[in-house]
Amino acid sequence: MGEGRVDLVLVGGTVRTLDAAGTVARALAVHDGRIAALDADALELADTAGDVVDLAGGALLPGFGDGHVHPLWGGVELAGPQVREATTVAEVVEAVRRFAADHPDDPWVSGGPYEPTLAPAGLFDAHWLDAAAPDRPVVLQSSDHHCAWANSAALQIAGIDAATPDPPAGTIARRSDGSPLGTLVEWSAMELVLRHAPSPTFQDNVDGLARSTALLAAAGITWVQEAALRPKDVAAYLAAADAGRLSVRADIALRAEPGDWPQQRAEFAAARAAAAGSPQVSANTVKFFADGVVEAGTAAMLSPYDDHPHSCGLPVWDRAELAAAAAAFDADGFRLHIHAIGDAGIRSALDAIDHVVQVNGARDRRPVLAHVQVVDPADLPRFAARGVVANAQPLWAQLDPVQRDLTIPRLGPTRAALQYPLASLVATGAVVSMGSDWPVSSYRPLEGLAVAVTRQTEDGHPAEGWIPHERLPAASALAAYTVATAYQSFEEQARGTLAAGKRADLVWLSADPLAVPARDWPGLAVRGTWLGGRRTA
Repeated sequence: MGEGRVDLVLVGGTVRTLDAAGTVARALAVHDGRIAALDADALELADTAGDVVDLAGGALLPGFGDGHVHPLWGGVELAGPQVREATTVAEVVEAVRRFAADHPDDPWVSGGPYEPTLAPAGLFDAHWLDAAAPDRPVVLQSSDHHCAWANSAALQIAGIDAATPDPPAGTIARRSDGSPLGTLVEWSAMELVLRHAPSPTFQDNVDGLARSTALLAAAGITWVQEAALRPKDVAAYLAAADAGRLSVRADIALRAEPGDWPQQRAEFAAARAAAAGSPQVSANTVKFFADGVVEAGTAAMLSPYDDHPHSCGLPVWDRAELAAAAAAFDADGFRLHIHAIGDAGIRSALDAIDHVVQVNGARDRRPVLAHVQVVDPADLPRFAARGVVANAQPLWAQLDPVQRDLTIPRLGPTRAALQYPLASLVATGAVVSMGSDWPVSSYRPLEGLAVAVTRQTEDGHPAEGWIPHERLPAASALAAYTVATAYQSFEEQARGTLAAGKRADLVWLSADPLAVPARDWPGLAVRGTWLGGRRTA
């Protein structure tokens, strides 16, 4: 350090270390990208520091880690028609019309995400989009990214008509005469159209990452689990990092596909090796989709949906193949990250982890089950027993229009009351981490954290919280977005709490979240974010 000089000292506020003892300090010093000192030791260094930041009565915390997010998808979508805030089908159509008029040379109009509750049962008509761009194909993805809405031109280019069969693990929504409606459910059906749309260029992906990670940093995020990419997409992350345009650290989960996974093993290993030298990017994880989503009727359930008594959803993988693939990638040294929403999907994922242990032996592997929406009570203890991390999207644990209009009618009241059992999982000893799944939902951690603590909507309903026994204490919720996401990625020694020697990945909030009601957390301002001591927001 030399003569006591450090790069940065932050003073004048509350420093929440989030360590197990709940230590609070008055100052923090940074040198060479790491925390050099805390409290009185840091204050002594302020006079010789290269820079001093006055926290102005606010709070300094470890930077948030988003344990399940899609920066590449979300960043590229920001370049298309912006329909996220639309509250009616007419507003979506108008946004598409304006975008098409402003981009007359684009051969396709692609984008999203639209809100699936805007149409009955989430079923959207191609003719509605025909009115916006009658001369060009249009395809939009839903906010959950498990459905796509295409216009007639896009369906025609894809060759989808009344004679087209539903693909495996997907559905083509149809009119009464069997002709395609315009809504494609789950990836295998969506891809029938999406594979014809122009793919983003390499530069589009780099620019998208620059846009999206700047937004994430402005929300206080310093690390992300990129939740599903192809091996070739790793290069865009590395290029963005090398150019100084990536505002977060990232681990990339490479998406494994049924049937293709034996050939993917070598590709994934090569992608991991390509990222191995980067100080900011890694590719140490493999992503599996055990099932779909409740709102589309594709989450795998142990018993039929209430509104579709002939269907238990659409498992993406055969149970035995999922177990075999998980064991193979685990043997290759990859971490496992499994999308599992329905109670049958979650059970299949847990069974796959059991198989991994039986085949490859016990060790500290920290597999992740993402979303964990409907967990059968019998399966709750299995998370802690196998060291499975439950990664939750807390913003979904509220009684919003999606729950009222789509989810609860499909699950029925008994299963609906089992949703997002965060406190129950913590009570079993399981580690619960958090993420946003952006662009599916808001990337701002403070919005999701408020819901985790209150289980209320923005306007405070219901008064006691939805499924109130699953509310988390404020400190536990904060730890899930910091301490637990560091644990999820085997980086608890490097980040997640504030201690001397750890990375200076920091977020400055306008007030101490543990000193104000959780319902007020979304209103707290993020006044600064630092990544390894470098200010990113």
